[in-house]
Amino acid sequence: MVHAKKSLGQNFLNAKGVARDIVRTALLAPTDTVLEIGPGKGFLTTELLESGAHVIAVEKDDRMIPLLENTFGDAIKKQKLTLIHGDIVNLLEEKKLDLPKHYKLVANIPYYLTGYLLRIFLESSSKPETMVLMVQKEVATRIVARDNKESILSISVKAYGTPHFIKKVPARYFTPAPRVDSAILLIDNISNKKFKNREEEGAFFEIVKNGFAHKRKVLAGNLKEVLGSEAQQILRDVGIKENARAEDVSLDQWLAITTKSPLK
Repeated sequence: MVHAKKSLGQNFLNAKGVARDIVRTALLAPTDTVLEIGPGKGFLTTELLESGAHVIAVEKDDRMIPLLENTFGDAIKKQKLTLIHGDIVNLLEEKKLDLPKHYKLVANIPYYLTGYLLRIFLESSSKPETMVLMVQKEVATRIVARDNKESILSISVKAYGTPHFIKKVPARYFTPAPRVDSAILLIDNISNKKFKNREEEGAFFEIVKNGFAHKRKVLAGNLKEVLGSEAQQILRDVGIKENARAEDVSLDQWLAITTKSPLK
């Protein structure tokens, strides 16, 4: 029996119903290509292949490769499954991952990579059309801003797509059980349409980063560093109250600040 490695953040999904919920959420068709990061023993991979889609699975753990090759030998022969032995971080940073123009990212990812993978795929010039990820429940809640309080994470995700909290997944549905519950997170409508060009995109993130730099400070104070003496007037122009903090500001307002800023 192959046991989970803590160093790789492995928590194997063991509930077939949850795996099917993930696949249903992705709305997969036989014409789709799916990228799965960290297939592990192939529990979710089985359901992904059932959809008829072509699956590209990237697995870092040496121990899992023979197991996956044995389990999915037929799918590999029929070219329905492309199994890549490698570290997703290295493959992305060295630009060695060959993905088609249109693909979906569907995975039970190692939780320590959540922030990195969200950023790298959403900011990429070859973005996935849809992302369906298993993440910590607390992270999914923060991304969709269920309490109407935005964060740098929620705004960064919403700048590129629409996040949806699909369902809570209790810790008991994993082996070993993590210390926290998880959730299925869907991000759809992914695109770069909210930005006119790379310069505006860069300016937006510089403004947002500075806006959230000191949570207890009002937004105008945080933005003085990038907007200078115009900060207060720009906020007034886009309808933001004088005492507003970064967490109170919507995506549309951040975008409006950017278009009025001297950075764009």
